Amino acid sequence: MVPFFRAADVDAAVSPERAVEAVRNAFLAYARGEWSMPPKVYVPAYPAGDFRAMPALGSGHALLKWVTSFPGNPAHGLPTVTGIVVLSDASNGMPKALLDAAAVTALRTGAAAVLAAETLARPAASAAAVIGAGVNGRAVARAFVATGREVALWDVDADRARATAEEIGATMAASRDDALAADVVATVTPGREIVIAEGTLRQGQHVSLMGADGPGKAEIAVGELARAHVFCDDWEQASHNGDLVHAVEAGVLTRGDATELGAVLEGGATGRGSDDDITVFDSTGLAIQDLAIALAALERAEELDLPQIPL
Repeated sequence: MVPFFRAADVDAAVSPERAVEAVRNAFLAYARGEWSMPPKVYVPAYPAGDFRAMPALGSGHALLKWVTSFPGNPAHGLPTVTGIVVLSDASNGMPKALLDAAAVTALRTGAAAVLAAETLARPAASAAAVIGAGVNGRAVARAFVATGREVALWDVDADRARATAEEIGATMAASRDDALAADVVATVTPGREIVIAEGTLRQGQHVSLMGADGPGKAEIAVGELARAHVFCDDWEQASHNGDLVHAVEAGVLTRGDATELGAVLEGGATGRGSDDDITVFDSTGLAIQDLAIALAALERAEELDLPQIPL
């Protein structure tokens, strides 16, 4: 019998604060070579969406996340992201837990956005703005609220933004331009159109790009990336499937122009150079982050009334 963490169980087991701590430790373990992560595999089903297989190994456990991204689903009353996470014992291969992939993804997305901001934003940076109020946008905003920051939320669907803001204790941004003017900005959009055009960002801002996590997606203009001090979650993944790929293809960015967040956290690389720097973090979503959330949830398994799945 294997415990199954439903979406509500994942949220009950792992707070936003615990998620940030767990994801921080995962970045450190990966930077030190203690955890490993084979490349993410995309199974395209375009134009509708895609499937993704994401494996990771660390702390005596192996993980596989089978997850989808179908941006048109909400129009049909279906979630954009669905899937399952399988956590196994790396010493004998036996399954230890199954988890709702959408809930795990949302938690680690929020944690990564906050972790990047804590690491790369100006020390005096105060308010944060989140652009996009879908499932993952809500998770990002909720994680920022949990850190004590004032958070403004903007979405093309004003009713959704208003409902999410009221639910998590955020405020509504008057416009997208107002949201883009915040000290700390997180974009959590489908990535089908540019949110941050050339000339948008001002000195001292930090931006966490959380939405462009697959081929063909982009949230920021290439020219705006060229103005910024660029960071990413993983160079190999981001340079092939994130915002960075467009700058790499245009010859604007090379490997030496982007710093992995884990290297900054581990102390092997520098972060923000000055208060005037524009820092941009490109997140494509890593399986090590999912492993961190799954392990954190497993710590609370005995405290929750979890359904048991026979295998």
